[in-house]
Amino acid sequence: MDIVDTHCHIISEDRDRYPWSPIGGKASAWAESRPVTAEDMAARMDEAGIAQAVLVQATTAYGYDNSYVLDSRRDRFIAVGTFDPLAPDAGARLTSAVANQGLAGVRLFTSGSTVAVQGEWFAAPETYDFWQVAGELGVTVCLQMRLGPATRQLVDVLERFPSVRVLLDHIGYPDIASSPGRAAKEVAELAPHPGLHLKLTHRNLEPLHAAGEEAVEFLTPVVEAFGAHRIAWGSNCPAAEQSLTELLDLARSVLAPLPTTAREAIFAGTARRLYPALDSSRA
Repeated sequence: MDIVDTHCHIISEDRDRYPWSPIGGKASAWAESRPVTAEDMAARMDEAGIAQAVLVQATTAYGYDNSYVLDSRRDRFIAVGTFDPLAPDAGARLTSAVANQGLAGVRLFTSGSTVAVQGEWFAAPETYDFWQVAGELGVTVCLQMRLGPATRQLVDVLERFPSVRVLLDHIGYPDIASSPGRAAKEVAELAPHPGLHLKLTHRNLEPLHAAGEEAVEFLTPVVEAFGAHRIAWGSNCPAAEQSLTELLDLARSVLAPLPTTAREAIFAGTARRLYPALDSSRA
């Protein structure tokens, strides 16, 4: 089966060429303890049987400096860089980043391991120029946020800019462990917004695996609501502690009950539609 990893991070060994400047001023523990270079990631992909990957900027190491992911683009990799939609002339800067720098997509980091409070700034009026241009360019915007604290802001963006493609990192961290069914309802309610896509990672797959047979209480309604063509798998390697092979095996195990066509979409088809550059440089 064709496999594309839509969410992996790389860290260079050369801190002089690629200096760290993490968002929030604090680097994530994984970036310090288990960094993976682009060359190492390619080797891990060979071992796991993964054709291509989306290099998502390690925001908690490099902040808004996307140099390393851009310099690491090659046949098997495309680059998604962290972007500041509040910056002056954000729309023009986005156009340049895509046309001249080679970014295949962008990421807004509004909450995470080093950002304790969920930011609402991604829906502020000052970002409207960015969102408008993202929709016009057909740029996929990865959004790192938490459902609940920022759901209202997410809906506002989706309603105001219906042509924008948003790929929700880690599905917005729904609380699957507490109740797969309740978490599914929270996510499925967002399905009427056609631009919203879900990125399924170990953050979701681990509690689904722990849920056992109850995992279908989340998977079935979410897949039925969104369709597999709006769901993409990402490993989150090396932020996840497991090896890339183990992360892929976890996904295969949890998604095994789904039809083959659905798994083909989640493991590669959706990624290739969201990121056309994958097709043009397919390994």
